Order: sequence, then C-alpha cells, then structure tokens
Amino acid sequence: MEKLTPNEEEAMQAIWNSETGTIKEFLDSIPEPKPPYTTLASTVKNLEKKKFILGKKVGNTLCYTPLIKEEEYKKTFMGEFVNDYFSNSYKELVTFFANQEKISADDLKEIIKMIEKGKQP
Repeated sequence: MEKLTPNEEEAMQAIWNSETGTIKEFLDSIPEPKPPYTTLASTVKNLEKKKFILGKKVGNTLCYTPLIKEEEYKKTFMGEFVNDYFSNSYKELVTFFANQEKISADDLKEIIKMIEKGKQP
C-alpha cells in the first residue's frame, strides 16, 4: 500500500467519513480552509488511480466509494511510523508523548485499564 500525501489523506478522511459520495459532498465535509474544487477533483482522481477508491457513474454524476478501510491504512502506516521513529517500541512512542506533555497521567491510566481488559480504544 502506498503512503498518501497530506492532500490525499484529507480527501480520504472525507471519503471514509461519508462512505460514499461525490466530490462536492466530500468538499462540503472538509473543514476550512477547504481546497479548491478542482484540486480536490484531481486528488480524488489520483486516489482512484492508486486503487484507494472506486468511481462509479450514477446518472450524470460520479460517486466514489473507498476500497481501503481506514483501519487498514492506519494499521499499515502507524506500524511503519513506530518502526521508523521509535525502534518498533510502542513504549518508546508513549514515553515520547509523555515527555512532550502530549499525554496525561489520566490518559495513561485509561490506556492501562483498556490493556488490562483486553479492549482497544
């Protein structure tokens, strides 16, 4: 699976959230500042070429549906991220965020409870 560009990730978030839709619908769901319609249309076409989405003509309109699930994408690239930046250690990842004060003690306690119960966040 290919890593997406920031513009492609933004478009995919809109597509995953909508599950299916048109470029205009995706554009409406993207927060400000929104990309120009033509930029989003080009990005969507690139995603279709990369086989992340499928375009289907419905009447005079093209509707797009994701072919890759959000969880599948996250799982692939978060694993690579942890491997590349934290020597494949999730402990080092959490320690980094704790040291940067990006995660609180309460957050860590909640994560520990989830782990002990065998649940995912």
